[in-house]
Amino acid sequence: MTRKAVIVGAGIAGLATALRLHRIGWDTLIVERAPAPRTGGYAVTFAGLGYDAAEQLGILPELAARHITPDEMIYIRPDGRTRFSVPGPTVRAMLGGRALNLMRGDIEHVLYGHVRDHTQIRFGTSLTRVEQDGGQVTATLSDGTTETADLLIGADGLHSATRALVFGPEQRYRLDLGHMTGAYLMDRRPERVPAGVTATLTVTGRTLAIISLGSDHSGQAQAAAFFAYRTRQVARDLADGPRTALPRVYGDLGWAAPDALAGLATAESVYFDTISQIVLPRWSAGRVALVGDAAWCVTLFAGYGSSLAVGGAYRLGTHLAQAGDVPAALAAWENELRPEVLKKQRLGRRVKGLYAPADPFRLWLRDLPLRTSAWPPVGHLLQRRLQLKAEPAGSCRTGPRGPPVLHPSGPW
Repeated sequence: MTRKAVIVGAGIAGLATALRLHRIGWDTLIVERAPAPRTGGYAVTFAGLGYDAAEQLGILPELAARHITPDEMIYIRPDGRTRFSVPGPTVRAMLGGRALNLMRGDIEHVLYGHVRDHTQIRFGTSLTRVEQDGGQVTATLSDGTTETADLLIGADGLHSATRALVFGPEQRYRLDLGHMTGAYLMDRRPERVPAGVTATLTVTGRTLAIISLGSDHSGQAQAAAFFAYRTRQVARDLADGPRTALPRVYGDLGWAAPDALAGLATAESVYFDTISQIVLPRWSAGRVALVGDAAWCVTLFAGYGSSLAVGGAYRLGTHLAQAGDVPAALAAWENELRPEVLKKQRLGRRVKGLYAPADPFRLWLRDLPLRTSAWPPVGHLLQRRLQLKAEPAGSCRTGPRGPPVLHPSGPW
């Protein structure tokens, strides 16, 4: 008898879970509150568990075709002059062999292409009620229907409705790290940012990065804007939204900030949220399980969320295929994955001050390794050492040893 899963959320975690469960013979239904597939988001480094899972799922070539390889990382002064830069060969050596720089929207696009033909996706639909007995779980949806399944999976992100309904209010489990972040795809690359580079301006408490993304089908130079800043007014900024909060914080910044802020008005989709972790004592209750940010959000500070979403979904499918009992499979899956998640969460908390340093000294200290790697003799040595120390396939590599700020994907 074919088993069925209802998956809440059509982001990276939900789509990866649907693809993996389909491969082991399950029927899947995805419900997504957004009216259509999302685009954009911010850039991520995709490595380790996620890279291995993508290879097993057969989607790695499509992801690799969307890889963003900066020719140079440039660090900018507020007046627009270059403070220092890290050349392309060093950037690529820092990334390593089994890792990709990708836009979150591109990962979703690839997964969606592999899921849409065999999984029903109900857009504009949300979860309103959950009931379960020993053998089944019933989900009541906002369109008035109910769905009974062997497993309900909450893959609905940081502000998960599934988690709220089954585990309790978000505030019990959300750990705010005192920062906000925003990102969107710009209509055109600012003239101040050269083609093929990632340019970053960091001042006390604020970071703005512009990432060159090549040209669209019409030849227009594209880019993505990324914002991260410290705040003690998380609730206010979240309520105001990006088109009010970001100009308030970045309005006096200079360099490419006017271009980045001007584009907010016409941007199709803007990601804007708190930088927070989810810390749960368990990720499942009976026949309900949480995956991705809904379960463990490690934050962009840890730089591993998309990889954990895909890798965690793949491992979940593996345990469900191996175990006849769903709750037993969920327990075994969590027992395997939790140590990696806890390690990434600790990393995220430890390095949170690197993205928007609290004072000039901490900014100088943060940039010191990057400045050193930009000096040609050190850069050549670093390239050789990183190539010699490349880890074998299957390892949980996220980049060179050291804080994420050294990573070639820049500040995200």
